[in-house]
Amino acid sequence: MADAHLKKLDEHRALNAFITETPDKARAMATASDARRARGEAGLLEGVPLAIKDLFCTEGVQTTAASHILKGFVPPYESTVTANLWKAGAVMVGKTNLDEFAMGSSNMTSHFGGVENPWKRTGENRKLVPGGSSGGSAAAVAAYMVPGSTGTDTGGNGWSCWTSPWRTRRGWSCRP
Repeated sequence: MADAHLKKLDEHRALNAFITETPDKARAMATASDARRARGEAGLLEGVPLAIKDLFCTEGVQTTAASHILKGFVPPYESTVTANLWKAGAVMVGKTNLDEFAMGSSNMTSHFGGVENPWKRTGENRKLVPGGSSGGSAAAVAAYMVPGSTGTDTGGNGWSCWTSPWRTRRGWSCRP
């Protein structure tokens, strides 16, 4: 499954959804996942390929927060969020693009360039923004590069009901 999703990253590279891709790590994590599953020790997210917002520290993998200041920073520790995902068996395919330090609402303020929304308006081919600050994560999921990704709600962006209300069976709710 990891290789299928890594192929999707190649197909959609022009979206600029990822700052760092981790194919070797993804394959190693998938192999370890297969071994746990064979031993009957599968976690809740066993083998599921995920993208990680480049705001979360990942031990041994560059973490930039989309800033030139942190370019090349490789943390010697794991964030609590990602440590819990790894305990559950998730597989990291890469680190997603974001507004610099997660402060923005368009995902156009990254040192590594803006992210393009994979969706288009009907009848148009104009580039659209994915929203922010978790736009790389949103674009990766929307383009089916991964079934899930981490994101954050730094300043309330993307979670305001007035920007994206949708109807549920139980009333109004909000979505990013």
